[in-house]
Amino acid sequence: KETPSPSLGKDRADTVIIGGGCVGVSLAYHLAKAGLKDVVLLEKSELTAGSTWHAAGLTTYFHPGINLKKIHSYSIKLYEKLEEETGQAVGFHQPGSIRIASTPTRVDEFKYQMTRAGWHPTEQYLITPEKVQELFPLLNMDTVLAGLYNPGDGHIDPYSLTMALAAGARKYGAQLNYPVQVTNLKSRSDGTWEVETPLGIIRAKRIVNTAGFWARDIGKMIGLQHPLIPVHHQYVVTSTIPEVKALKKELPVIRDLEGSYYLRQERDGLLFGPYESEEKMKLQDSWVTNGVPPGFGKELFESDLDRIMEHIEAAMEMVPVLKKADIVNTIAGPITYSPDILPMVGPHQGVRNYWVAIGFGYGIIHAGGIGKYLSDWILEGEPPFDLIELDPNRYGKWTTTEYTAAKARESYGFNNIVGYPKEERFAGRPTERTSGLYDLLKSKCSMGFHAGWEQPHWFYKPGDETGYKPSFRRTNWFDPVGREYKQVMEKVGVIDLSPFGKFKVKGTDSVKLLDHLFANVVPKVGSTNISHMLTPRGKVYAELTVSQLYPGEFMLITGSGSELHDLRWIEEEVTRGGYRVEIENMTDEMGVLGVAGPYARQILQKLTSEDLSDGSFKFLQSRHLKLSDIAVTAIRISYTGELGWELYHRKEDSAALYSAIMEAGQKEGIDNFGTYALNALRLEKGFRAWGAEMNCDTNPLEAGLDYFVKLNKPADFTGKQALKQIKEKGLKRRLVYLTLETDNVDPEGNESVWHNGKVIGNTTSGTFSYGAQKSLAFAYVPTELSKVGQKLEVELLGKNYPATIIQEPLVLTEPTRVRLQRKGESPKI
Repeated sequence: KETPSPSLGKDRADTVIIGGGCVGVSLAYHLAKAGLKDVVLLEKSELTAGSTWHAAGLTTYFHPGINLKKIHSYSIKLYEKLEEETGQAVGFHQPGSIRIASTPTRVDEFKYQMTRAGWHPTEQYLITPEKVQELFPLLNMDTVLAGLYNPGDGHIDPYSLTMALAAGARKYGAQLNYPVQVTNLKSRSDGTWEVETPLGIIRAKRIVNTAGFWARDIGKMIGLQHPLIPVHHQYVVTSTIPEVKALKKELPVIRDLEGSYYLRQERDGLLFGPYESEEKMKLQDSWVTNGVPPGFGKELFESDLDRIMEHIEAAMEMVPVLKKADIVNTIAGPITYSPDILPMVGPHQGVRNYWVAIGFGYGIIHAGGIGKYLSDWILEGEPPFDLIELDPNRYGKWTTTEYTAAKARESYGFNNIVGYPKEERFAGRPTERTSGLYDLLKSKCSMGFHAGWEQPHWFYKPGDETGYKPSFRRTNWFDPVGREYKQVMEKVGVIDLSPFGKFKVKGTDSVKLLDHLFANVVPKVGSTNISHMLTPRGKVYAELTVSQLYPGEFMLITGSGSELHDLRWIEEEVTRGGYRVEIENMTDEMGVLGVAGPYARQILQKLTSEDLSDGSFKFLQSRHLKLSDIAVTAIRISYTGELGWELYHRKEDSAALYSAIMEAGQKEGIDNFGTYALNALRLEKGFRAWGAEMNCDTNPLEAGLDYFVKLNKPADFTGKQALKQIKEKGLKRRLVYLTLETDNVDPEGNESVWHNGKVIGNTTSGTFSYGAQKSLAFAYVPTELSKVGQKLEVELLGKNYPATIIQEPLVLTEPTRVRLQRKGESPKI
């Protein structure tokens, strides 16, 4: 049993961790173990109070996302050796786990997941009904079609786990102080913090909010509204069941996905926990409006078996011995949900030295890995691997309490729903982040959700099957996207690009700052280039378009999902280097239209007196002009690779600008296109995408971005030295460009690449090429297998399809074609 130590112990610390659940204690353990002195954890009541102590403690290697698998894997490996390291028993059981498929679509999902398992080190198998029954003999096999089996899975006692991590943290020198409540936080001008408590003040270099369902209250102290909401999660424990007691070994954990519950052995009985539908499940929303009641710590909510009755019935059907079992305990406790169920982990934009590890719906399996991940990031200055999906900065001012509540309901209810590629979820939409074209376009297209924005994925025509029809194979958008592809290649298309992140940077040191931040040279006034921010280790932190509009005044453009992720990095650099610059985030005020295709110039020329000819307005130039009397900043650039412009303007002018362009292009047959067609166009041109071909796991040389990286420029940009070493050592893998012979399925990204019966790499993104009439993908493979002509295989839905590395790009960009034509050569289109 723990002995509380209600003292501060010291008045200064390197890192103060607020919250003593399994995540906070894991971070204290990892920081101290890595040698960081002065780690202090403050807990308001006792360790594990909150959501940790009553958790069901499930541990699994499985995760549908590729990056979180690494977190799960590290946690399990740590928990296996924690008892030996700390001398504290952790109650870790590893009987394995089986996810059950009882519909053909679910079998497809398992195959889809298996294509992503091959290039990860954890064991995962698709197993037959016979094997499922052998592993879990108490199942009713009537509906079981297959199982997804992870042999190393199981469950751990959350209290014992936290106490073992606490023992480890103390052993390595961290201080765990409780009961000590944080009453206020003050940031000082030098970036340090004053952490106020009833026992005095601690000055900290950084603070980490790991306060679970109190995290909102901590955030409010510094003016942040963290989008979190507590959900009532119930699970039920039975008395001894003779058939369970008679078993020779422990049953694996099962997850009956259609019944939406998990079930595991608990001593000689069973423990069973459902996820109710969004209509039935219960939120503790009063805590959001009024804060968590003082004194709530190791309390529970009143249970409500009626609410979970249909799941109990499904479980009794699947595991018939439950019918005779007595319920001895029902636990109903708060777990914290973010809008998309994923936690928020990392430094927060807009506040210096404030980090979060909050919003854990599955804190036990995440605790070990997140403790290590955050500890590495704090000590090294960059994330150890890419985990953009957990970036706290994926949310912004648009994430209202209403949105968070609607999404938490949906996410809880959809916990076991089939996870499709290109998944869309509709609760809480639209947010206040709609472009000036939303009302004009919403009934004409299938909208996608991008960082709060609605953006057209594809447009309807008479005769199309409309709406969102998800599938693992080609579905209702396949032909319409081909039509939009053809529109851009042969005529002209217009696309709403308003979700881009847009920043203005100006000031005495703006050129110096950008020269230090970016691996490319700083563009001249009136010019634009593609530039990459690298991490100190030479990984690709971000890709932006940089334009110098006036001397010393720049516009920076990034993808919708990277807006605050990139802004935080830039702001941190400004502070660290003391640069005299002003940065303005223009994302919400500015609309963007893309116009692309052979007739783009002809149509835009009708709306302006400026000369748009190739000689006068060259590729990668930017200038201010008026189109139909509307002021725009026009950049001659297009992610389609065709002749095109991006037109930046005030959001309130979007509808008028769009209408003027559509009107002007009637004769040329102008039409809309969406992001799915854009993806096909960019892949055919061999354009890389941040988050797919490049991220914090890749360096720009292996990603084939050499052209944008100027190692010989005088400025010592971040990552330059690391990159020189990478170049000297030589690359172990390369990004290659593949065509595939498939049938009714196309690559998406993250599929396993095979050679000679072994997985040797993974795809990063893919599409159907409407130009070549075959599938196309980028993939990372070992350097020795990266030559053009190399035959490989790509696994899609459980089948390996032949693939060939080809010379990129499949289709030359318009500027290249024009250049070749001038030389008298005939370019390939």
